[in-house]
Amino acid sequence: MELIEPDNAQADTLQSDRAPRGGAGAPPGQDVLPGEAPPRERDRSFGLILSRIIAGETLDFGAAREAFRDILCSRVSEMNQGAFLGALATRGETVEELAAAWEAIYELDTVKPLEEESPEFRHAFPAGEIVENCGTGMDSFKTFNISTAASLVAAACGVPLARHGARSITSRCGTVDIAEALGVDPDAPPPMVLRSITTAGIGLFNGMSPAVHPRALGRILSQISFGSCLNIAASLCNPLLPTRGVRGVYAPEMVVPVAELMRRIGYRRGLVFYGGIDNSSRGMDEASVCGTTQCAAFDEGGSLHTSSFRPGDAGLAVHDPRELAAADDISLEAVRFVRTLRGLDAPARIDAVLLNAACLLRTAGKVDDLPAGVALARDSVESGAAFDRLEAWVAAQNRDPRQGRDRLLGIRAMAGIPGEGAS
Repeated sequence: MELIEPDNAQADTLQSDRAPRGGAGAPPGQDVLPGEAPPRERDRSFGLILSRIIAGETLDFGAAREAFRDILCSRVSEMNQGAFLGALATRGETVEELAAAWEAIYELDTVKPLEEESPEFRHAFPAGEIVENCGTGMDSFKTFNISTAASLVAAACGVPLARHGARSITSRCGTVDIAEALGVDPDAPPPMVLRSITTAGIGLFNGMSPAVHPRALGRILSQISFGSCLNIAASLCNPLLPTRGVRGVYAPEMVVPVAELMRRIGYRRGLVFYGGIDNSSRGMDEASVCGTTQCAAFDEGGSLHTSSFRPGDAGLAVHDPRELAAADDISLEAVRFVRTLRGLDAPARIDAVLLNAACLLRTAGKVDDLPAGVALARDSVESGAAFDRLEAWVAAQNRDPRQGRDRLLGIRAMAGIPGEGAS
C-alpha cells in the first residue's frame, strides 16, 4: 500500500474569488461586460492558451479557471471550446486544472438549493451525513447501472444519498435513464429532490437539466462523445457539496488524481476506484466482481492510501463480465434492475450491487470493512428493504406520484414480483 501525504498549500484558493460574471441563469453568449474584448479577439487570446496545452504545457489554477469560465459563458467559439477539452484530454489533465474546472462549474452553473430553504429546514437537513456516489462514465466495459442499485441498498441501511447523474451518452443506461424507467422523476425541481432525501433517504439531481446546471453544462456534455475533464469535474458539482463520496473512474490512471481532487474541493472521506476484468484490458467505473479493483481512499486524517482488492476479499466469487452487461432495451433493463434489487436475478449482478453498496457503507462509516458491508447489504436486499426504498423514492421524487407509482407497478409485474403487501 502506498501512502501519499496531503498537499493542501493551495486549497484555500478554491473558495476565493467568488465573483462570477453574469447570473447563473444568464443565456449563453450574453455574458460580455463593458470593457471586455470583442469575440474575435477573445478567440485569439483563447487560442494562445490552447496552443500552450497542445505544446504540452500545464495551466495554473487561475488561467485554467478563466478558460473554463470562457467556455461556460460561451465567450469563445464552440470550435475552440471543443478543441480545448480535447487538447486537455490528450495531454492529460492535472489536479490543478480539474479543480479549476470544478470551481468554474460550481460557481457559474450549479444551483444551490439549500440556500433557498428556511433556516429550520437547513437545520434539520442531514447535510453533514450526506454521501454521494456516481461514475464518470466513458469506461471501456458497459455494465448495467450498478451504482444506482447500490445507492438504494445503502439508503435502506440508513445512508442518506444525494446523487448527481446524467443521461447516457456512450453507455446503454445512464443514471437518469434507469431512474426514469423505474418511475422516478429525474427532472423534479431541486427543492423536491431535497425533500426526497429527507423522506426516502435518496434523491437525484439531473446533471444535464437546466434546473440544476442552468447555463451550459447540458449543452456541452450532449455535444461531446469522449472522456474529458468535464466527466470528472462536472460529476463532482453536486448541488449539496457532500463531504463523503464514492466515485468510479474510466481509467486506472485517474484513480489517484480524482481522489486528490476530491480532497482538495472539500471531501473529508472518499473512495475512488477503477474495476478491472481478468484477462482483459477493459474495465469499468465500478468496483469489480470480475477482477481486481484499484482504489484510493482518504479520511478525515487527510492521508491518501492506494490499494487494490479482489472479489474474494469481500467474500464474493469472481464472475463473467458478460453477466453484468446492460440490456439493449431500457424497459427490459428496468425489469432486471428490480429483480436484482430483490435478489432474484443472476448472482453476478447481485454480487456486483452488494460489493458496491459495501463500498458506500464503509465510506459512510456504517461498517469497518468490505465483508461486513456485503453482509449488511445482503440483509437489505433479502429482507426487501432495498426495494421498499425504491418505492419510497418513486413516491417522493415525483411531480406526478401516481404516474411514477403506476410505472413501477408495471415493472414489478413484468419482473414477476408479488404485489403490495408481499415485500
